[in-house]
Amino acid sequence: MKLDQNSIKPIYVQIAEGIEDDILNGLLAVDDQAYSQYQIARQFNINPATAAKGINLLVLEGILYKKRGMGMHVSENAMNIIQNKRKQNFLSTLLKEIIHEAQKLGISREELKSMIDRFEGGE
Repeated sequence: MKLDQNSIKPIYVQIAEGIEDDILNGLLAVDDQAYSQYQIARQFNINPATAAKGINLLVLEGILYKKRGMGMHVSENAMNIIQNKRKQNFLSTLLKEIIHEAQKLGISREELKSMIDRFEGGE
């Protein structure tokens, strides 16, 4: 997990997204104990309350759950919840921006598809 102190994105959101990334990348699996607010606070030299706010976002979304006396753990549906949330965000913001910019630049749908294919191929 990385935090960008210069980002306009709030630190607690970066924490939540960092934990999500670790779940998506397989660093945290179903029922694994997630990082505690104090671990995160020490690692990034931030207030534990800020770390807790990021963790609590994930609890509210059903990505993490609390095991009494054991801390926060990754829920069974965490991967699906994160993927669905990010797909919606991708469709509603990023993809719209890409299409809008392509239209302004006179890039056709076919050219855009070709660019995506080339990018996926590593060119």
